[in-house]
Amino acid sequence: MTSQVLFDSHVELLLDAAVSFVNELTDGERRGRPYTAPHGTDLPAGARRAVPETARRLPEFLPDQDAELLAHAAGVMRGVFEAMEDGRVDDAAEAVNRLLRETGARPQLDRVPGEPWAVHFHGSDDSYAIGWTAGCATALALAVGSELAGRLGVCRAPHCDRVYVDMSKNSVRQFCSAPCQSRVKAAAFRARRTAAAKP
Repeated sequence: MTSQVLFDSHVELLLDAAVSFVNELTDGERRGRPYTAPHGTDLPAGARRAVPETARRLPEFLPDQDAELLAHAAGVMRGVFEAMEDGRVDDAAEAVNRLLRETGARPQLDRVPGEPWAVHFHGSDDSYAIGWTAGCATALALAVGSELAGRLGVCRAPHCDRVYVDMSKNSVRQFCSAPCQSRVKAAAFRARRTAAAKP
């Protein structure tokens, strides 16, 4: 089984976007250090940076209202990942349903001129932020409502609470990034070396 079998490529993009919004737009810890998400006048640029690079039609400028909506959605989505990490599936489902209601998410075929038809989860007249939030909420609903729910995680490295979606073959991922995995391995190595050096 490969990651392509786990999630449809569009759903995978939306799950990646959910991870990016949570990791960029919510306060906490990142790779061993405190992390403060962009706020105030820095929020629009920060929200724009959080949109995955693979996304088409990335706007040059995000209106304050869109940036605030994405930051709000990121906080709700963080709750989904944390609930799944703690085994609180009912809480995760409630948070996802909240986003689905708030965005009016619904499937429909849509297309950009010159592109093929594709399923989107928002109306063609919805704002940029509603579009992303509706899509991310739908992707999270598809994950939480399936046997793949356990693939939503929160980094287990000390002093890091960034989130991830486990696309590994055997569902063994525990860290948000390679640097966090390396930090944990290095700490374990130092602990073993110290223990071996004791008389």
